[in-house]
Amino acid sequence: MKYSGIASLISLLLVLSLAVTGCPPREEADQPGITLAVTSVTITRNIEYGRVDDSPLLLDIYNPHEPIVSPMPAVIWIHGGGWRGGDKFPSRVDFLAKYGFFCASINYRLSGEAQFPAAVEDAKCAVRWLRAHAAEYNVDPDRIGVWGSSAGGHLSLMVAGVEAGLEGNGGWAEYSSRVAAVCSYWGPTDFTAWPEIATAAAKDKAPYQFLGGTLEEIPGVWKLASPASHVSAGDPPLLMVHGNLDPVVPLAQSEIMLEAYRQAGLEATLIEVSGAGHGLQPLTAEAIWPSAEVVEQLVLDFFLRHLVNTD
Repeated sequence: MKYSGIASLISLLLVLSLAVTGCPPREEADQPGITLAVTSVTITRNIEYGRVDDSPLLLDIYNPHEPIVSPMPAVIWIHGGGWRGGDKFPSRVDFLAKYGFFCASINYRLSGEAQFPAAVEDAKCAVRWLRAHAAEYNVDPDRIGVWGSSAGGHLSLMVAGVEAGLEGNGGWAEYSSRVAAVCSYWGPTDFTAWPEIATAAAKDKAPYQFLGGTLEEIPGVWKLASPASHVSAGDPPLLMVHGNLDPVVPLAQSEIMLEAYRQAGLEATLIEVSGAGHGLQPLTAEAIWPSAEVVEQLVLDFFLRHLVNTD
């Protein structure tokens, strides 16, 4: 399912009827048995969730004072930054915590420290850590989602692709890294179908530094690192958001993942944001559509449907 521009306005409004009118603070949501209310949140920073080569992997937790349900659904945020920069704080995920979701925001090994698959292994370790500590934090271990932007969107999709493996040795090996829902903001999905980064001329670009070579040099790595190559039956529902003018990660990357999900008979939605570049930056004189605020409400609705109202 794809929403883009005026041509799909009617379809988008059908989704918004659930996502926007159902999510104002202090009022009942359009979700059976659920009342959404803004609550205060306690942030605890720099909790160790794993350890690699005696170096700690750290995350921040966002613990709502009033859970949306008990035990709580949880969402892990994975930051962007081209796999070579960025940080877990501040995080987009705080708005979910304000609605009663337990949330975590992770750091992971950047490409200057360790190339692929290190970041994927770390992200999967974070899911295992949360599942191992579910009782401690009043989290439902069967209702964990993952969400990220750009490089973090890619890592979220890699976490969701069970067939990819790449569990690593960061800890908590006895627990599963499966998730129940995944959201990607403008994340790469198929490096092998991205011609702008496939040659030696792109050695200064972030994907080359993350993967460690050109497509010609290490084709197996490029395929292994591509979430679209790991889509299989049983993968979780997917929501993608992508600007139609994105000059950094082409919109075609999300379209490839949408088609892979469709071919596998899985649930996926792509929200194409008209007039938007990378990070939903406006690139025309017109306002982007849907707006960042509307997109945020759609994300909330997505996680409500797949992590809260699952009966």
